[in-house]
Amino acid sequence: MARLKHIFAHFAATVSEWAGKPVIFILALLSVIVWGLTGPIFDFSETWQLVINTGTTIITFLMVFLLQNAQTRDTRAIQAKLNELILTSAAENRFVGIENLDEEDLKHLDRLVEKAAKLDGDRPASGQRKDHVGGKTRLKQKRRRIVSAAPSKSDQ
Repeated sequence: MARLKHIFAHFAATVSEWAGKPVIFILALLSVIVWGLTGPIFDFSETWQLVINTGTTIITFLMVFLLQNAQTRDTRAIQAKLNELILTSAAENRFVGIENLDEEDLKHLDRLVEKAAKLDGDRPASGQRKDHVGGKTRLKQKRRRIVSAAPSKSDQ
């Protein structure tokens, strides 16, 4: 079963990459144009219409599953990379795993982060320090850790 999953994942990634190329779009467009141009030959019959409807429906139906598989794997890989960056940096570790929160908790978290960003933007430069690197002066912003992944009862 694991081998079958691996084969499907490889197939989905290959098809997803292939399907996103401009040449594939051009081929699909040309197919629709050829189909449209053959309309008068077939008197715009129901069979003529059924060909394009059936073809596009089948392709769309199958592509949804392939693209979703590839997208899910990409999202998991990105999430793992972000979690690793959070865990190995000075970032707030409570943000690891927030993708598993429900919609309301994510909206609440978004509001808290936005509020913290506005507060940071309104503060004078006292939260900054100057670093001299290679003869150049840079300002570095101090990190703020005020937001938790799950809102507490007092936040609501």
